[in-house]
Amino acid sequence: MRLIHPVSVLALSLAFALGQVAAQDRVYANTLKPLVNPAPLLNDHPEFLAPVRETARFEAPPLVMDEGANLSVRAWRFSYNSRGIIEMPNYLKASDTAVIMVHPWGIDDGQGWRTPEPAGVCDFCTPLKNKLASRHTREVIDPFLTSLRGAVALTLFSLPGTEDPIRKKLYRSFRGKPTPGQRVEGARELREKLASFNYQGKPLPATLKLSARSPVIDYFRQFPGLDSGAGYNGTGFWDLPIPICGDIRHQDDDVVIYDAEGYGPLRDFLKKNHVRHVLLTGYATDMCYCKTTAGYENLSKDFNVFLVGDASMATFPANESPRHATNAALSFAALNQLITQVSWVKLSGKGATP
Repeated sequence: MRLIHPVSVLALSLAFALGQVAAQDRVYANTLKPLVNPAPLLNDHPEFLAPVRETARFEAPPLVMDEGANLSVRAWRFSYNSRGIIEMPNYLKASDTAVIMVHPWGIDDGQGWRTPEPAGVCDFCTPLKNKLASRHTREVIDPFLTSLRGAVALTLFSLPGTEDPIRKKLYRSFRGKPTPGQRVEGARELREKLASFNYQGKPLPATLKLSARSPVIDYFRQFPGLDSGAGYNGTGFWDLPIPICGDIRHQDDDVVIYDAEGYGPLRDFLKKNHVRHVLLTGYATDMCYCKTTAGYENLSKDFNVFLVGDASMATFPANESPRHATNAALSFAALNQLITQVSWVKLSGKGATP
């Protein structure tokens, strides 16, 4: 039987209304109650993510307790010092919350930007792996984003580069929102621009020159495991305007973050819109999701960040599935980040804790 902390969204809202809980600094009781026979974590989408299992699991008191909370976000972290996983409820105000998707690159999705042949690499680095990521976006992330639109303050997507003239006409940014006419024009220009590129690079090397003394060094110097440069991808490939993945039903009010502008403008934009909490989704868990402009290493300096674990996917070289790579990346992140999952994020009136 699983022991659940008795505090609920409704009870908290009533307590705030009665003045029993003040919206101010508080002393947090760091009490840990063992959980008995808990179900594995991140177990809702086992095709994409291997469930997290640990010998010891504990329940802690609520961490985030917003006045007027209407968004329940149960989360967990791992602590070597406590010898186990610590779970806790959180009660957020949806209007103070943003949902961000890191790097929903529109590659191999019919919009025109595609992996160069015969040996080019992009995103998850092979067309087959990109196809799996696209299905994950369609089946897991997009429904999650859709379920929260209209309740959360903002939905944002991060993309490489800067706000080029074409994407300026397609997507809302920190600086403005295009008109319907501009969107139509931008979509036409995007199709033309992406279609005009020659997606043909050089083939794999047929021969390599190896020295007698260091053949292994010479081999990998000439034939590395990942080369996304102009040779295999073609000159100008990375200068093309990368669109939002076609498996995302993005809306006109959604905001695009451009990596090259740096973290500062993103931080300031979120704070200007009174955002305090971030639900983070997207790719790739072991790389962009943590280290790019909208990655959790930046965001967790200024916001209460929750990594939506099953709405992310790690790169998975030498494997046909991302299950274990994503598990490992999230488990490591859990040392200093809170991890949640899609089914643990609940709006009041839509399955929130009673």
